[in-house]
This record gives sequence, structure tokens and C-alpha cells, in this order.
Amino acid sequence: MTREKTQLKEFLESISVLQWVLSFLLLGVACIILMVYLMFTSLWPLSALYFVWLVMDWHKPERGGRRTMSVRKWKVWEHMRDYFPVKLVKTAELNPNKNYILGSHPHGIMCTGAFTCFSTESCGFAEAFPGVRASLAMLAGLFRIPFFREYIMSAGLYPVSKPSLVHLLSKSGKGNAVVIVIGGAAESLASSPGLNTVVMKERKGFVRLALELGVDLVPVYSFGENELYQQVIFAEGSLCRRLQDLFKKIMGFAPCLFVGERFVLMPYRTPITTVVGSPISVPKRVTPTDEEVDHYHRLYMEALSKLFHEHKVSCGLSENHELRII
Repeated sequence: MTREKTQLKEFLESISVLQWVLSFLLLGVACIILMVYLMFTSLWPLSALYFVWLVMDWHKPERGGRRTMSVRKWKVWEHMRDYFPVKLVKTAELNPNKNYILGSHPHGIMCTGAFTCFSTESCGFAEAFPGVRASLAMLAGLFRIPFFREYIMSAGLYPVSKPSLVHLLSKSGKGNAVVIVIGGAAESLASSPGLNTVVMKERKGFVRLALELGVDLVPVYSFGENELYQQVIFAEGSLCRRLQDLFKKIMGFAPCLFVGERFVLMPYRTPITTVVGSPISVPKRVTPTDEEVDHYHRLYMEALSKLFHEHKVSCGLSENHELRII
């Protein structure tokens, strides 16, 4: 039997999720404002010194970052996990003597499942896959934001840029599993309860990289990710959608209009089950042909679809739910 949560436990869970949401939405902007503000106070030398440090440390995120296990083990992540709750499901072994690219789907509004499972130790990834180290890749521009970059690096986040991915998958030994949210910002605009849409058909760069480095591909699906918020989805071609697409093109992320359960920002307490599929063996090709890329891209999409349909009922969806790949 499941024990009923105390009021204190529910409060701690809510506060933990709220700090995550506010960090996702506002912390980067707050850090920029703080940096500028300090320049006009008596503490300006601190800001100037940090700027010098930033220039000297500019390429650190793409050269292994500064992963800190104590940050990944913060108690706050366990409370955040329990809020929904978030669960990690293993379907196959990952060989610690190999490297992997894990494609995470769907993006949702804030990648909550991917962050909780792969950027914290709260869901037991290390115990489920001994010897394999998960690293979530995210928008490279965020690693240029002062102060904020130090925080996200400490959680083991890395830029989703080719130099960063090559370093992790070919210069950091074996047992590395780089998690890429394939659909990115475009997929976040399709996030809404009841929809299971992934942006995949033209996303082939991760497959080409896997072939160049000879690393296996692993599909991952987070059931429940799209149920956390209600989103206003504008029709293709409408003025609002064109503005969203323009903002996404310039800034790299999409401005979503969403509402949650409480105080607008709080997500619904909907279970998230992140299912890690079986690895797809990929040979090493120094210069892969388009035909090879298309072949392994097709194999990946088929494996993702199979993973979705095999687990959708046990993860809370009905038998008639379909996965839409665009």
C-alpha cells in the first residue's frame, strides 16, 4: 500500500518543483541582470574579475565541464521526483565499455523527465546502468550566460554542439551516454495533453554523428511529459505561430503560452515514466554516406515507434494512442 503524504512532504515537493520551474524560466535572465547591476555598484571589481574568468573559461563547457556529484544528489531533486512522480524504466542493458547517444522524446514544455532522470541521481540511472554515465545536452547559448553556466555545468549539463558531443563520446573514455532531446524547441510547440508528437523526420544530425564516432543509438520516451501543462497551440501559418517560429530562429528556444495546475506555473501532478529502449548497433564511418544516415535514421524511428507502442498501456495511455512523427 502507498503511504499517504504528509502536508510537509507535499509542501517540500511543491517548493522543489517551483524552484526548478523558476530556474528554467528566469534564472538565466536574473544572472544577466545581476552581472550588469554589479558593474554599476561598488562591487564592480567582482563583476570585472568574473568577466575575465568567463573569457578564460569560455570553452570549458565543451571540454568536459565541471560536473559536481553533490549537486546532482541534492535532496531537492528527490522531492521534485516524488511530486509527479518520475520513474526510470530499463528495458535492456547498456554495455559500460561502449558509448551511446540517447535520443529523448518528447521535449514537452521543460524536459522535466529528461532532466530528472539524466541530470540528477534521484531516479537511479547509475544503479540501473552500472558503469554508464548519463549527460544531458542542452542549448549551447545557455553556457554563455554568466553565473548560470556554472550552475548548469555543476549538474552535468553540456552544450548540444558538435565539439561538446565529440569530446564526450570520443575523448572521455567509455561508458558515456549523451542524452539529446532530438525535437528541441520545435517539439515544445507541439506539447499538449493527449498529444504524442515528435519532431524527427528531418533531424538526422545525431545519426550522422553516431556513425562518425561509431556509438550506438538508444531511443528514450518519457510518457506523461506532454501532460504537465495546457498549452495554446497556434495553427501553422497563423501570425502568432510565425512570431513563435521567428523567436525560435533568433533565440534558439520557443516562447510557449502554457498554464499549469496552480499559480499558472505549477505543473499537474501527472506521473512521468521515462523508458530507456534497446541500443541500436551503429558501425563507425569516417564519412558516412547519405544512404547510411537515412538507413540508421529509419531504424531509429522504427525502434522509437516500437518502444512507444510496447509501453504506452503500462504507462497510462490507451491502446488507441498513436505516435505522430513529423
